[in-house]
Amino acid sequence: MPAVKTGMFDSLRIRDFRYLWLSSLCTNFAMQMQIVARGWIIYDMTSSPLALTWVMLSFMLPTFLFSLPGGVVADRMRKKSVMLSAQLLNMLATLMLAYIVIDGEAAFFHFICFGAVNGTILALSMPSRISMTPEVVNTENFVNAMALQNSTFNLSRVLGPAIAGGLIAVLIANNYSSAVAVGSVFLMVAVLYLISVAATLMLHHTGEPIQHDAASPIEDIKESFIYMRQEKIVLGLLIMGFIPFTFGFTTSFLLPAFNQDILNGGADSLGLLMASMGAGALVGSLLLARLGDFQRKGLAMYISAYLWAAALAAFALSDTQTMAIITGVFSGLFGSIFGSLNMSIVQLIVKPEIRGRIMSIMMMSFGLMPLGIIPLGALAEVIGINWAFFISAILLVLSLAIIGYFYPNLARIDKGHGHNILAPSPSKDN
Repeated sequence: MPAVKTGMFDSLRIRDFRYLWLSSLCTNFAMQMQIVARGWIIYDMTSSPLALTWVMLSFMLPTFLFSLPGGVVADRMRKKSVMLSAQLLNMLATLMLAYIVIDGEAAFFHFICFGAVNGTILALSMPSRISMTPEVVNTENFVNAMALQNSTFNLSRVLGPAIAGGLIAVLIANNYSSAVAVGSVFLMVAVLYLISVAATLMLHHTGEPIQHDAASPIEDIKESFIYMRQEKIVLGLLIMGFIPFTFGFTTSFLLPAFNQDILNGGADSLGLLMASMGAGALVGSLLLARLGDFQRKGLAMYISAYLWAAALAAFALSDTQTMAIITGVFSGLFGSIFGSLNMSIVQLIVKPEIRGRIMSIMMMSFGLMPLGIIPLGALAEVIGINWAFFISAILLVLSLAIIGYFYPNLARIDKGHGHNILAPSPSKDN
């Protein structure tokens, strides 16, 4: 069967998906602007790549601890209500942090606390947001819809860092302190969360729970792990979405150190670097949206992952801002295609009634990323941030090869749904 041809923006014709897309866009802009502002002031305070890593750990550890409960919430509660509560709490927390920063009382401890709060809210709510998309679009439009959802993240990576970095640079150039400049960005972030709340309120679809049995939350969690053990393809996809990403996204977490130590850049150049990666990622998302429900998704996922590793290695060896921007574009492009395909295929394959919990397990694995980032952050302080990035690219390649050996059927995934889960193979299936 040939691929279903899809217009690049077909899913946006669906009313509820448009509002879901807008809500995600504002939320992702808020997160990207936070990353730039937080990274700038923390590195300005500490001059330590490891300090950036500890703050990221405070954000990601709750993701590991609370994602599974978040998956149970997604399968048992009204998703729209969960999303609204999370956006309101994020807005209030951001306003509090903005006040502390502008008042000049911000300390490293405050960013650790804010990271923990922000990470907990995300962990409990994101499975509901992710699993809402399949409920408002049909199967043939699903890859298109997921790619467009990822485009909100990637568009925010293009413009969010540029806006945040530009605002900080302008205010500092006009003799405002870093605290006032960063606090102003946090105020803008709070406004974005408010717009996200408004867009979510406009949704007609409420995301009523699919689970109707009397099982306890503990039994729900147990069921999700039994399902993964039985479905080797799902387990392989989850592993592939965790280990390679741990190495691939190290550059994003430690980019402020690379910008200052290797490129001698300021807040504006940090914004440009993040924007270049976001620009490439946006192109990748739109390309995937245009392809629609194509065949051989598994092979495309592997090819994009290896190309991502090559781009990361080239980025690590960059010694000028121009070269870093060019290689950053390709890094963002291939990383976006790989990530979008991985998440899309997982959601296409899993049963709807367990989708929220499987998405929560995927998020929980993201919370383990600091286990790889902490050693690389420490290594960066010994051998240099550029060589730490290069080692990350090598580890990305090795992890892909090992996963391919133990889960060979991942490369054979065809459409990922219906009768086209796996492409025909002349050899016996593993």
